[in-house]
Amino acid sequence: MHDALDRLADRPLHDAGPLTRRFRELGASDFAAAARHVLRLPYGRITERTRFWLVLDEGRGTCTTKHALLAELAREQSIDVQLTLAIYEMSERNTPGVGVVLARHGLDCIPEAHCFLRHEGARIDVTGVPAGAEPIERFLYQEPITIAQIGEYKSARHRRFLAEWLAERPEGARLDLEEAWRIREACIAALGAGTYARPG
Repeated sequence: MHDALDRLADRPLHDAGPLTRRFRELGASDFAAAARHVLRLPYGRITERTRFWLVLDEGRGTCTTKHALLAELAREQSIDVQLTLAIYEMSERNTPGVGVVLARHGLDCIPEAHCFLRHEGARIDVTGVPAGAEPIERFLYQEPITIAQIGEYKSARHRRFLAEWLAERPEGARLDLEEAWRIREACIAALGAGTYARPG
């Protein structure tokens, strides 16, 4: 990620829109500085996910809202980045804090949707990774999305994937989609109550 951000460090933020002005008021002089500011914000859901600018007002964000915010800043600055939706198997190893919830339900992992940016083929991820987390090296699914798709579309795609995952695994014999989704929600709640981590 740092290499990708370094390539954007020489792109000063020119006055091009409301988010640009907000970041400049916060002392960010270029896109890389804005991204690093967002990285330092703790993990947590904002009041309304589709109002991604609340990340700055509420001082927290998830992978979805943090990267939607930066994608819109990039649009204002005519920087070519792609908001990306990916799905990985969330476990205690790669997302510390979810293990207790998963173990309670006899699971070692569960599919989780994750958003990040791509710039010139490189991944930019400013969600924040807790100490000791294994890097996510394998995604089960990836697709480019628009900022308008971070709400209902993202949730629906995630649920469809989770249903397919259950159908292919022994866990599907004892868990229906709604129960699996509740387990996933409990994992996210556990993350929000503790150290910040990847999902969103």
